[in-house]
Amino acid sequence: MTTQASDADRRVLLRPAWLEATVAAIFTALDFRQADSALIASALVEADLRGVSSHGVMLVPMYVDRLNAGGVTRERELAIVHDVGAAVVADARGGMGQLSSPQAIGLAIERAGRYGIGLVSVRNAHHFGAASRWAMQAADAGCLGIAMSNTTPLMPAPGGAERLVGNNPLAIAVPTEDGPEIVLDMALSAVALGKIRLAASAGRPIPQTWATDPSGLPTTDPEAAVLGMLLPAAGHKGFGLALMIDVLTGVLSGGGWGDQVRPLYREPDQPNDCAHLFLAIDPELLGGIDGFRQRSSALAARVRASSTAPGVDRLYLPGEIEAERADHQRRNGVLIERSGLDGLLAAARTVRAAVPELRLGLMPEEC
Repeated sequence: MTTQASDADRRVLLRPAWLEATVAAIFTALDFRQADSALIASALVEADLRGVSSHGVMLVPMYVDRLNAGGVTRERELAIVHDVGAAVVADARGGMGQLSSPQAIGLAIERAGRYGIGLVSVRNAHHFGAASRWAMQAADAGCLGIAMSNTTPLMPAPGGAERLVGNNPLAIAVPTEDGPEIVLDMALSAVALGKIRLAASAGRPIPQTWATDPSGLPTTDPEAAVLGMLLPAAGHKGFGLALMIDVLTGVLSGGGWGDQVRPLYREPDQPNDCAHLFLAIDPELLGGIDGFRQRSSALAARVRASSTAPGVDRLYLPGEIEAERADHQRRNGVLIERSGLDGLLAAARTVRAAVPELRLGLMPEEC
């Protein structure tokens, strides 16, 4: 069982620049090029800025363990396996997803500019962090962006009692005329496993609807949940969508699917062998970007202006809360779990990284 800690005990305020520099120093100490270390750090810190801490710097100790054990390689370039028109199959050769994914979505955007749509499937891949980062890169280029990945099995089939399919994340980003993109980013379990790990490290109970213990019974104990099974979002609907993402990523590309995708935490010496799919759709070649942006902006305005329930002051589009949180935290400092900071500093000591001086409790003007 866990003991709950207070917010003051479990969260610390840090400068985003310090966090990025520290993460980059760790990967540079692991023999990554400085530019590649900076890419990895930027991706992880962006997740924390957006409030998606389960995909932020808390992952660094696990990545370090896997790099040291040989479960992830230092390969940085995608190998093209199949290339025909709008579609590409690539092999990440077990390298960091934060390095292979910008190449893959960039290739999808380039093909979308030529053919109206670009599809890049990546096999022999490794965890790529928050899926929204890659979908948003397509939206920044004026395309609709879609990114998805499979994971090691974490959820049972409806009525089942064994892990059968991952909670397979899906992100879709839509460009608009002004303001942030419309960004959906969701795992197909009730919550991401990383959130349960965060709760376990912080000593917080979890809602009973998130996961089961190893016997299949719903639990509020995050430590039991990590050993048990995640529950699908929306029951059989979430399971069905997760199964289809396994098809679109691993089965389609010839990569890992089902239990061929290995756990990130339990087998650090084994390749993760997940698979990703990136799609970019260019509205310019399907009727014009300007008209599309006008319509997507009108849709966004319609959502924001719709009637609210009693006690609700404002309605948000998918991704809007995260965008505003990121803007605030860039200016005022980023809050992370103290356990995440402790893990980050321990990882830095493990690899003997030279990290900048740490100062806690910063005022906004210092951040």
